[in-house]
Amino acid sequence: MPAPAPRKKRLVRAGLLAAAAAYFAFVILFELPLLPFLASSSGAAATSSLPIQHPRRRELEASSAAAFTTSPFSPARPAKPAFPASGTAGAPAPSSAATPRLPIFSSLLLLPRPNATATPFDATAADAFAAARPHLAHLQAAPAPASSAAASAPSSAAPPPACPASVSVHRERLPHDGVRVVELPCGLAVGSHVTVVARPRPARPEYDPKIAERKDGEVAVMVSQFMVELVGTRAVDGEAPPRILHFNPRIRGDYSRRPVIEMNSCYRMQWGQSQRCEGFASRPAEDTVDGQLKCEKWIRDDDNKSEESKMKWWVKRLIGRPKDVHISWPYPFTEGKLFVMTLTAGLEGYHVNVDGRHVASFPYRTGYSLEDATALSLNGDIDIESIFASSLPNSHPSFAPERYLEMSEQWRAPPLPTEPVELFIGILSAASHFAERMAVRKSWMMYTRKSSNIVARFFVALNGKKEVNAELKKEAEFFGDIVIVPFIDSYDLVVLKTVAIAEYGVRVVPAKYVMKCDDDTFVRIDSVLAQVKKVRSDRSVYVGSINYFHRPLRSGKWAVTYEEWPEEVYPNYANGPGYVISADIARYIVSEFDNQTLRLFKMEDVSMGMWVEKFNNTRRPVEIRHDVRFYQSGCFDGYFTAHYQSPQHMICLWRKLQSGSAQCCNVR
Repeated sequence: MPAPAPRKKRLVRAGLLAAAAAYFAFVILFELPLLPFLASSSGAAATSSLPIQHPRRRELEASSAAAFTTSPFSPARPAKPAFPASGTAGAPAPSSAATPRLPIFSSLLLLPRPNATATPFDATAADAFAAARPHLAHLQAAPAPASSAAASAPSSAAPPPACPASVSVHRERLPHDGVRVVELPCGLAVGSHVTVVARPRPARPEYDPKIAERKDGEVAVMVSQFMVELVGTRAVDGEAPPRILHFNPRIRGDYSRRPVIEMNSCYRMQWGQSQRCEGFASRPAEDTVDGQLKCEKWIRDDDNKSEESKMKWWVKRLIGRPKDVHISWPYPFTEGKLFVMTLTAGLEGYHVNVDGRHVASFPYRTGYSLEDATALSLNGDIDIESIFASSLPNSHPSFAPERYLEMSEQWRAPPLPTEPVELFIGILSAASHFAERMAVRKSWMMYTRKSSNIVARFFVALNGKKEVNAELKKEAEFFGDIVIVPFIDSYDLVVLKTVAIAEYGVRVVPAKYVMKCDDDTFVRIDSVLAQVKKVRSDRSVYVGSINYFHRPLRSGKWAVTYEEWPEEVYPNYANGPGYVISADIARYIVSEFDNQTLRLFKMEDVSMGMWVEKFNNTRRPVEIRHDVRFYQSGCFDGYFTAHYQSPQHMICLWRKLQSGSAQCCNVR
């Protein structure tokens, strides 16, 4: 009779399994849907007993006019969730095109310091914050556009200037000295011609003391040179406009002491590689421009033929051997002699003819387009008779933001991740840099859309012009990747944007590492992360191209007064176009700023080095990693970051990177 015992056990086990299955079914069907509500109620009950913590996804949005009732600098946080569900059951989700995103304002607030600790920087910053208040109020009061930010300009806007087929200017309409500028309202097109009739002035003593310095008994250095330049619109306040073409004949020569013609281009005050014509003809095997040599030959004072070469010439002539007929011309410009110079825009580059003969050709460079050449500038030792431009384009190239901003869903920033990220990248930008921001979105920022572990945002201060701020607001609403810092932009206050980046990387998007770069910096994110990860994860780190023992300049454009920086040497600091700090350093910066103990200096990269040095001395050691591939002066192959890249260069570098090449978009 022992047989029924095992059977009884099997029945018990089956019953237990059935009960467990029923329990799990009950949980799935009835308990799980209630968890969000339980969590919210329990969280509310626990708030009174726990210390206040910064929410992980605190989104700093200005959602209503009430945002400015507490402080114009620190808009109120939204009462509703920063990222609500796109829709509810049975209701269609609103389209992103119909519901524009609100611009994000930084919560940066500069509190006045006691007089004993106040610095000149504090006064400058206070003025900038105060000047921004009406602009902030205007942005908040302005109604949101019904359509996308790509809407055309309002009908009340002034019509664009006409596009004349030609432009003619006589000498009476130009100043005698200094920079003389002729407007080309719609730029140039292939086939456009610009003719300059002028006369070089006699040589004069050199003004520059570094060049004019001579030893006892030496004669004074005499110079005669002038510049003919095609220039574009000014990219940044305080900087010279980009030089799309720089043509510089030096009749008395330069360091070579022989006549020379130098051609180049310049973007954001950084010159490219110069093309020098010194009297030697370019080799036909080299790159030509529309079939023309880059440099033609002219007679040099060292062209004396030897007796042997003359004898060979006579022997060939006597025996009837055919010879090549070659005509040598003198240097095309002579002091006091009238010349006619024609600059032609070809398919591949610019061509310069003087008195009817070709002198030089300059290939188009990546980052510069013909329609960007909106003015002809002449300067130097030259008397101008007349200027005539013909075959100009008949359509007006728009320089409004709509020309640059591509309002497509694919370029919009994804929602912020719900968990801390590995890398947050803050990109310094100016309000009017629509083209630069769009180029970043369409190039290396694409990497952040493929990874939820990397977030990038532009940090932009306000412009003094309301119309620029209005366009900035539209851009911020559509793309959702702009953080507006509440002061009027100024070079001396860039450091405050860096503080705002650190704050965002600590309080809004908690990140393991925080990177700062500029909007003309191309970033290879994977290479930057690989370099940072060479340091142990539990160490404090500061990575970039480090400057050691640099001294402040006490004169010139970038002069620093002793009141601003009394020390004789700067701390070791990474170049500003691109560097990375660990989260603990970012938290320290934000804490010091909140406590009004953070020393602020107008050079943001030096300031970061100063803060890192203090953190290293007072908190914990910092591992500083120097790598020249965080490149300051442009681009070189194998870069981690490439600086001074135009929007076109950004796209070119991204295409090369997608094909597996980390090479620069160099000139030909």
